Amino acid sequence: MSDISIRKAGRAGRITLTRPKALNALSHDMALQIDAALKEWATDDGVACVIFDAEGDKAFCAGGDIADLYHAGKAGNFDHARDFWRDEYRMNARIRAYPKPVVSFMQGFTMGGGVGIGCHAAHRVVDDSTRMAMPECGIGLVPDVGGTYLLACAPGQLGAWLGLTGHRMDAPQAIAAGFADHLIARENWASLIAELEADGDTGTLAAAAQPVSDPFADTRPEIDTLFAHDSVEAIRAALAASDSDLATSALKAMDRSSPISMAGTLAILRHLQSDGPAMQDALKQEYRFTWRSMQQGDFLEGIRAQIIDKDRSPTWRHALGDVTDQDIAAMLAPLDADELTFDA
Repeated sequence: MSDISIRKAGRAGRITLTRPKALNALSHDMALQIDAALKEWATDDGVACVIFDAEGDKAFCAGGDIADLYHAGKAGNFDHARDFWRDEYRMNARIRAYPKPVVSFMQGFTMGGGVGIGCHAAHRVVDDSTRMAMPECGIGLVPDVGGTYLLACAPGQLGAWLGLTGHRMDAPQAIAAGFADHLIARENWASLIAELEADGDTGTLAAAAQPVSDPFADTRPEIDTLFAHDSVEAIRAALAASDSDLATSALKAMDRSSPISMAGTLAILRHLQSDGPAMQDALKQEYRFTWRSMQQGDFLEGIRAQIIDKDRSPTWRHALGDVTDQDIAAMLAPLDADELTFDA
């Protein structure tokens, strides 16, 4: 059985992830198929909108197929992952800039590569089961697939908090942070998709959405204060000085994560926030880090500890507090001939 179903249905281009037993993890081939379909449909007058969804109840897409990247990297093949990330990031950029409405229906786990597919759509639907996160610092990467763009656009310091801790958002939190738009009961999705197939009119989505109050109303001031600093060390110090439940939880999460990944994440976020967030700039910054992550970073060790051996005891290259400005600059330096480029 194919891992993805791509077809036209009425006025809609339909892309359905069909590997629910693997939590719809995204492979390189799936990313290429998605990108090819988007290119074709962009100039197809018969396609009024594009719809992303996924089979199963547990996950829209829990991330990329990172075990495959790990085994290739351990065998010395770093280009396998670099090629995947390059093509995936180009696909992410295409979704963000797509000339037709893109609608995503995201149930269950939506993380990493799943965020890259679903959260750059123009109309992003979630339900009560949705659990959304960018947990890459825990596996030796930075939030990628345009995740740093979304984090940089999040209100206040929510982006720094989410990126450095990998906090799992529920549907109202995802909407408040700018990762989703509409909370709609799952039982209504099929009829909404049928309507989109019939006429391509996305206006029905807002009409079907449930009202959502701000879930961060009580915690935003604390998050904005604790995560306002420009270094991981300063943020950790602020967290350690607080006895709140939020600070304690955040510090515990950060103490498990890769020091160079957290430093790189914060550096990218501050760069994007300073210059004004731009999707392609974010992807270029992310690619510089991920391109180097196997040889100079913690990706292979992070995957070993979390996915392969599952001992949850990674040996990071740096101790907490030992990452220098030079280390960060080396991970984010231009790649010259290998720099990420996009279609004209």
